[in-house]
Amino acid sequence: MKALLVCAALCAGAAGFFACAESFAQKGEKKEPQGTVYAELAAAPEKARKRANPLANDPEAVAAGRLLFEDHCAECHGENAEGGKKGSKHRGPSLRATEVQNAADGAVFWVLTNGVVRKGMPVWSKLPEPQRWQLVRFLKSLGASTADPDVVKR
Repeated sequence: MKALLVCAALCAGAAGFFACAESFAQKGEKKEPQGTVYAELAAAPEKARKRANPLANDPEAVAAGRLLFEDHCAECHGENAEGGKKGSKHRGPSLRATEVQNAADGAVFWVLTNGVVRKGMPVWSKLPEPQRWQLVRFLKSLGASTADPDVVKR
């Protein structure tokens, strides 16, 4: 009987702990979107999100960013940045999705810089900062599009 009371007390304590932890999590920072490939954009620190693209008004940045994209990104994200095709070895998500196009330039830059290694995206921090901003400028110049059915939908 004593063992049953101890077990009940431990279970009640654990339930209280988890309820408290969930309540604390809800009061803390906003949670990133669950189950979406674009969650890393929401995970960018506020300081990073607030960074403005120093090349935002540079028309040459789009052309330079396109060349960088072709060299470093198209293999996974597709020629038109609409995502890797089914059956391809590397299948990155669409960068023309509204989540990317509506994200702050600084958040996109942060993801480029830090990568999403667990999902297969490399860290691009060794790419010079101006070139990373050129990539951001190029991606934002594309605008959102509806991906065709052969494109990866994660």
